[in-house]
Amino acid sequence: MAEHLYIVGGSKGGVGKSIVSMTLIDHLRKLDKKVVLIESDTSNPDVWKAYNGLVKSELVNLDKKEGWMELVDICDQNGDCVVVVNTAARNNDGVAEYAETLTETLRELQRKIATLWVINTQKDSLELLVDYLRAVPDGVTHVLKNKYFGDDMKFARYNDSKVRKQIEAGGGKSLTFPDVADRVTEQLYSERMPIEVAAKQMGIGNRAELNRWLIRVNEVLSAVVVDG
Repeated sequence: MAEHLYIVGGSKGGVGKSIVSMTLIDHLRKLDKKVVLIESDTSNPDVWKAYNGLVKSELVNLDKKEGWMELVDICDQNGDCVVVVNTAARNNDGVAEYAETLTETLRELQRKIATLWVINTQKDSLELLVDYLRAVPDGVTHVLKNKYFGDDMKFARYNDSKVRKQIEAGGGKSLTFPDVADRVTEQLYSERMPIEVAAKQMGIGNRAELNRWLIRVNEVLSAVVVDG
């Protein structure tokens, strides 16, 4: 059995997909996993800029069928690596049209797929999730409520929804992704720093906040990442 494939989704900009992808790569490396990053946000590849050179990283356009074919090939050629896909805000149309290229090959690839779907408090986060579940029925989908947008009570639209029941009935988890100080994320993005580098090179105040946050992040990711 090959290593897992993780898709970090949300299908809209600004929900926190990139920071979740970065923490996921960091978490996997702490588990001594070999990681391949697939960055599909080709117009603004923040995660690729940070991690290219530290892990094997590929820019792949998942708006086009050729991109999904390339994704399948990369999964096939790197069976000993966990594959992390950071999706772009616009990728919902590409997923709906071409994701079958991937899902039909999962058995042959001997990979299991897990999705970390990042949401804010708005209605379209749920509507896009419903569309995604229809397009990618395989594997398990976990929902990460990004605390940057408020405490759990602000996510009542999701908490009380039918889609939450669907997620959890399918083995997925509904979790809160912790918030970090803006100045930490600003430095990560502006200096294109992998988290493990930032934990050594940031100023003492930013490092203290980063390490506080990472303890909570790793608790969340430990609930959804398979080690084995």
